[in-house]
Amino acid sequence: MQEHPFNQHFFHFLQAASTPFHAVSAMVSTLQHAGFQQLFEKNTWALVPGNAYYIIRDNGALAAFTLPPQGQHQPGFKIIGAHTDSPALQVKPIPATTAHSFVQLGVEVYGGPLLAPWFDRDLSIAGRVVCTSADGLLPPLLIDFKRPMAIIPSLAIHLDREANNGRAINRQKNLAPIFSQISGNNHHNFADILIEQIRKEHPDKSITSILGFDLFCYDCQAPSLLGLNNEFIVASRLDNLLSCFVGLTALTQAMGHHDSHDIRVLICNNHEEIGSLTAAGAKGSFLHSILRRIQPEPAQLDSALRQSLFVSLDNAHGVHPNFSDTTEPNHAPLLNHGPVIKSNANHNYATSSMTAALYKTIATEAGVATQNFVMRSDMTCGSTIGPHSAATLGIPTVDVGAPTLAMHSIREMTGRHDPFLLYQTMIQFFTHFVIPQFQN
Repeated sequence: MQEHPFNQHFFHFLQAASTPFHAVSAMVSTLQHAGFQQLFEKNTWALVPGNAYYIIRDNGALAAFTLPPQGQHQPGFKIIGAHTDSPALQVKPIPATTAHSFVQLGVEVYGGPLLAPWFDRDLSIAGRVVCTSADGLLPPLLIDFKRPMAIIPSLAIHLDREANNGRAINRQKNLAPIFSQISGNNHHNFADILIEQIRKEHPDKSITSILGFDLFCYDCQAPSLLGLNNEFIVASRLDNLLSCFVGLTALTQAMGHHDSHDIRVLICNNHEEIGSLTAAGAKGSFLHSILRRIQPEPAQLDSALRQSLFVSLDNAHGVHPNFSDTTEPNHAPLLNHGPVIKSNANHNYATSSMTAALYKTIATEAGVATQNFVMRSDMTCGSTIGPHSAATLGIPTVDVGAPTLAMHSIREMTGRHDPFLLYQTMIQFFTHFVIPQFQN
């Protein structure tokens, strides 16, 4: 695959993946087209060498893997990990409030977003809804209004002369989006609005009531190339749908390549932005459960994990030209200059010198340059799914990502070449790289 069609597919994926549930749905479509078969955790599995499978947990997390042909299996796993969620505003269970003729949505802050960029944006609403019908309880249904539905207007500068001097944002009082306006006796019932949308998107379902939902506001603006020479990509949810797309594309494009006889695995957890301590999160049992089913013998599984490599993909901080003093001087990643290896002395990133060496070897084989990032010593470091998976499984892990500006904003920025450069290293990892066996 070349860079231009890769980025075109990436943009389509970003627009489809408005929530973690929609991200999983979009990935499932790609996997099914590539010949992957769905497995269910409640069932027993009869795995066939040479086949490819995927599993969904809680609608928002996905695992997929390919098995080598009979007799070609090496003991290790090659695993790419990412997460499907992004910082957002999540709609409260009883959301509708009215004030001065406006209908507003009560929202909670999900994760750690930059809040100021959420003001004055065209927001839509998407997520999953659990319903009842004449036939009883239905599986969760996905909905996406896919048009501007709400906005959080800023307060005019005339009414807050200190707004440009650092006004605090109260999460309870200042973030409720305007959703509609009351006109006469027209009082909107939010459940009725959802039922109407479900009937539009799922006309084959006979919906009678709403039991619950997980809905999020999101920015309607499409991804775009930006810059004099289209050097940059600007979009919502680059953190971490960029990594999900890279891992997904590497796994599907590796189909049919059996130069590597390891088992290839993609794991896309949910809830990384809120700590990962959920059934669908990296601190949960999802990945370990999948690997245990692939290799049921505990001792053999433990042995295989020590001969494996987990590449944790999550966006990295690029150096910001207006705030370069926030970056460690010798570790200042540039956009369009290659994937970033992330390290931290306290292991908020799982990278070690050994696993960094493995990734550098992969990148060198792929003809891709790498960069390095560590946080300034006087600043707090973020984290990823890497340390959680490494601690749970005992698997050698490296944390890598595409350099990004405006991370956790409603609109983030990376280089036009960065997703494809990261993909080139991951397709090399899955198809040709041989994991060396360290003596330890």
